Amino acid sequence: MYLGLDLGTSGLKGLVIDASGAVMAEASAPLQVARPHPGWSEQDPADWVAAASDVLRKLAGKIDMAAIAGIGLSGQMHGATVLDAADKVLRPCILWNDTRAHAQAARLDADPRFRAISGNIVFPGFTAPKLVWMAEQEPELFARAAKVLLPKDYLRLWLTGAHVAEMSDAAGTSWLDVGARDWSDDLLAATGMTRDQMPALVEGAAISGSLRAALGAEFGLKPGIPVAGGAGDNAATAIGLGVARAGQGFVSLGTSGVLFAATDGYAPAPETAVHTFCHALPGTWHQMGVILAATDALNWFSHIAGASAADLTANLGTLQAPGRALFLPYLGGERTPLNDAAIRGAFIGLEHATDRAAATRAVLEGVVFALKDCQQALAATGTKLDTLIAAGGGARSDYWLSALATALDLPILVPEAGEHGAALGAARLGLMAATGASLEAMPLPPIAHEIIPDPTLTAAYADTYNRYCAAQTAIKDLT
Repeated sequence: MYLGLDLGTSGLKGLVIDASGAVMAEASAPLQVARPHPGWSEQDPADWVAAASDVLRKLAGKIDMAAIAGIGLSGQMHGATVLDAADKVLRPCILWNDTRAHAQAARLDADPRFRAISGNIVFPGFTAPKLVWMAEQEPELFARAAKVLLPKDYLRLWLTGAHVAEMSDAAGTSWLDVGARDWSDDLLAATGMTRDQMPALVEGAAISGSLRAALGAEFGLKPGIPVAGGAGDNAATAIGLGVARAGQGFVSLGTSGVLFAATDGYAPAPETAVHTFCHALPGTWHQMGVILAATDALNWFSHIAGASAADLTANLGTLQAPGRALFLPYLGGERTPLNDAAIRGAFIGLEHATDRAAATRAVLEGVVFALKDCQQALAATGTKLDTLIAAGGGARSDYWLSALATALDLPILVPEAGEHGAALGAARLGLMAATGASLEAMPLPPIAHEIIPDPTLTAAYADTYNRYCAAQTAIKDLT
């Protein structure tokens, strides 16, 4: 059996598969985000270790842990986990959706080397500008920084004792030469960093280290089993869904929203605010449009409405034309295509007829139109999607997926277990590292059903998207 550990923003999930890819057991533990100041988003890495320990204990109550032959990792990207020379965490991890380093990101992005070498805009949520912020705002801590790890790679350190990252996650730091799949000494030097402060790099299906004996004894795992390089959450989701060839893609309705497209090769287009990253397999890359709030927007509204997200979406019925109310989901800035850390969300067009159901639909539609923006940005790079698979917790809402399929004019395949994506991909990478198996030899996840665009509503969604774009321009001017 093979274990995947997926370190998300709101929780950590463990998934165990057998050699055929069938799910044998799963467990999860919640995580909280601290927001001590506006625009800040942090987590204590000790909470990740506690959550991982909880998950392993839960799994030990379900399966024989000694049968696990390999471990893979996936996780939230871009977080700055800064360690001293003794591997002590110097400060809470600055997460992917933290925008405090927007000024530093703009300065780095103005240096043409960053887009030329990394293939991407330097977004405020990326790792490098956070270290520049530390150098300027926390110089005493920055002076003690011996290693910078991405979140899942801190779990790797706990599991193996090794400082290692892999290509897909490292591509989101603004320090990687994404075409060459290696750290860039020029970009590191431009941010006051050195290669010695970076973890070693491996490919996602390569062995990154071996499980420490003490952890094996604690959780019933065999010591020395291989731990794969793994992948950032979106690349791991793609591996779980079998998305690795050009034309294949997925749409993720998780905390953030992602429109992911596998590509034939490395083809950066940073001017579009599309992310061009290494994929988890050697010699492969991918592009994606990213929005910062998908289910996060629905969860925000659920707190205001006094009902759970599931309750809000359960009784929406069949797909309707968008109403007058518009929602712009920019609760903490936006990435694709706006690259604007300061923009904020809004409800527009509220009227007496806007009840809770209408407002809920507006929130769902706002996320849909933000992902339509991503589709437009991908198209501007020449990337075309032939198929889409749904992933993430939001994929449990057929109403949401129907709206998305209609707005994007693409059918969407719904897997039987779409929420397994990143954890399943991590487990598959663990299997590949342990056995040398290829992704092509693994079965595709079973599809529960297909959601097709509603041709009777295509024009209504296109018209409302045009209104959304106009509102977007107005909000930019106001914020």
